[in-house]
Amino acid sequence: MPISMCRPGFRALPLCLLAVILMPSAHAAGMVPQTPVLVVDEGLGEATINVRNTEARPALLHTTVVNIEPHDQTQLLFSPSVTRVEAGAVQQVRFILQSAEPLQTERLKRVIFEGINPVASADGARVNLGVRQNLPVILRPAGLPVEREPWHRLSWSPTAEGLLVSNPSPYVVRLAKAIVPLPGTQAVDLPRTWILPGERLSVALPLSSTVRTMGVRIFPATTYGFAVDHFDAPVTH
Repeated sequence: MPISMCRPGFRALPLCLLAVILMPSAHAAGMVPQTPVLVVDEGLGEATINVRNTEARPALLHTTVVNIEPHDQTQLLFSPSVTRVEAGAVQQVRFILQSAEPLQTERLKRVIFEGINPVASADGARVNLGVRQNLPVILRPAGLPVEREPWHRLSWSPTAEGLLVSNPSPYVVRLAKAIVPLPGTQAVDLPRTWILPGERLSVALPLSSTVRTMGVRIFPATTYGFAVDHFDAPVTH
């Protein structure tokens, strides 16, 4: 089910959060990429994505890559970095993976596509920045099998303040920020909407929930940003 499909009821909040957080709007303006996620397979060494200029006039497409992990040495080169795209036209952007050592786990970066419009004014030419499209980029190690449900590999355990979620797998796990401690119906927030391989995140819970939490309901998303049914994971005491 696409994550933009939000229905009323108990599950509406997490699904709507997924729609807002994990995937660009289907009706976004400016430079709009063809997919909500870019996956670069190390075995192939590169990937491409098409970006359409949805505006009624030409604009410059400016592309940048942002590291999520502060000490990430894996480089993702791209071309072109800046190019003119006519109104309604499509521009292909190529990404090339460069790593000093073979990848052992999936890595996460983000790519930003932004339209720049020149605007004439009385005091000289200036530029007008358009809507930014900020997409996750997943770098996949060569030979790593595709895992369609990586959230099953998360481990949840209690702490004095709440819960600790660990990701011992080689996969990036994406999910809505809201989770629901079980038994119960009150949602609490994760620090963010992804958990990197080998990472551990702490979640604060109300004191009453900390004492009796037996499980946690999460609202995961696939690699390509589509929501699936909620998943109830046990809390290991």
